[in-house]
Amino acid sequence: MNTLLVYLVSISFLTLASLLLIRSAVRRDYLLLGHLKGGTASLQALIFFIYGGFPIIYLPQYWPESGGNDIVRYSGCGILAIGLSIILINMFRLGIRQSLGLKTSRLKDTEFYKISRNPQVLGCWIYIAGFVILWPSWYAVGWGISLAVVTHSVIRTEEEHLRRLFGEEYELYCKLVPRYFKFLGWRGTGPDGNITRNQEEE
Repeated sequence: MNTLLVYLVSISFLTLASLLLIRSAVRRDYLLLGHLKGGTASLQALIFFIYGGFPIIYLPQYWPESGGNDIVRYSGCGILAIGLSIILINMFRLGIRQSLGLKTSRLKDTEFYKISRNPQVLGCWIYIAGFVILWPSWYAVGWGISLAVVTHSVIRTEEEHLRRLFGEEYELYCKLVPRYFKFLGWRGTGPDGNITRNQEEE
């Protein structure tokens, strides 16, 4: 079957199915339960797992060989490693259950979360950038755009839940820390260097 056709069908289905899941099941669980059910969390995790392996659909048969010179290859591999490290570090620092949405017991506002409200998503985008550098193509660009749309929907859904749960504390956090990335020179913290919590950390 034509590679372009397979790509277009698969990326369209994955994007639409992901958005449907997020804005229906995920949003409903947060609204009714205050956390995700195991099945919903598993489906959401599966979506990101599929996105992580999606290049297998369109990469050339000779991969993992990449184009470009050694500088391009090393840069791409380095960026891939940085993105993956950011994802994994923040998942474990936040807690696997909270990262998966199975519980929300505290508002994390330290470490990477003083720079970005969503460092794991930032790590995903850096990971994508590494792929684009190693195997540049319009396929990779489309994959990145699709993931950006889906992750933004995830974030907006989580923000609705966190506003209901933490109220003014979360509103203050949103004012001090950007959704995605804090530019150099913007402190992003209160006078004491931390966001005031209303609930105790575990």
